[in-house]
Amino acid sequence: MQDKTPRTQTITDPLDPARAAALYATLDLAGTPPGTGDPLPPFFHQLYFWQALHPGDLGRDGHPRTGIGLIPDMGLPRRMWAGGTLEFVAPLRAGVAAEKTSSIEASHKKQGRSGPLGFVTLRHEIRQQGQLCLTELHDLVYRQDPAPDAPKPVPPMARTDEEKAEEALFNPTLLFRYSALTFNGHRIHYDRDYCRQVEGYDGLVVHGPLLAQYLMLMATRQIGPLRRFRFRATAPLIDTETATLCRKGRTLWVRGPDGRQCMEATADPA
Repeated sequence: MQDKTPRTQTITDPLDPARAAALYATLDLAGTPPGTGDPLPPFFHQLYFWQALHPGDLGRDGHPRTGIGLIPDMGLPRRMWAGGTLEFVAPLRAGVAAEKTSSIEASHKKQGRSGPLGFVTLRHEIRQQGQLCLTELHDLVYRQDPAPDAPKPVPPMARTDEEKAEEALFNPTLLFRYSALTFNGHRIHYDRDYCRQVEGYDGLVVHGPLLAQYLMLMATRQIGPLRRFRFRATAPLIDTETATLCRKGRTLWVRGPDGRQCMEATADPA
């Protein structure tokens, strides 16, 4: 049978400054949001390049079904944004049309301690006026539903030797607004019953990209414009928990209230 999975996908977007202003308000950022022609803060491209699919093309979790786009169907229902690497080549500017081309960088399955796991890495390249501005490797993990009697994974413990630290709260309103702005229908961020009864979480899960966004903004404030940013999610953070955003040198991490590490990252300045 011929493989009909598309190899690449291209989406264009005008990068409406109003959407960036809405994220400024959502994150309670100080200063004036970028207007037309102004550079966007790092990772604000998550607000753009929506894929508006019909309900029949969505999975039970509210995300696009695998097997109908770039991502192959691995037969595993749970999806997690595991991490990524961003290379900032040139500023993305608000209000200037941009083109995002996505392709599969890698895709494979393996047997983990908790069952089969599927790993997919997407490669995104974003251009404005023909110039490459941003390259992103986007790591996804797919897994089975947890067994009712299965023990929860033991997360790594976070470092406590930070030079700088900031507390962050993630209430349901913040999660809803971020989901809306990024057109993310994943139910783990707004459907508490689904979180607890289907995927086995204790509450609403804070978006991995939202944690990465906070760390990128922290890094930009403290060490300057970024050339590269790498992050990896290591444990879920729940909406009822207070997080501590930490930095030592070029290393950043998110610590949960019980000391567990929820995300680790490395920022390379421009």
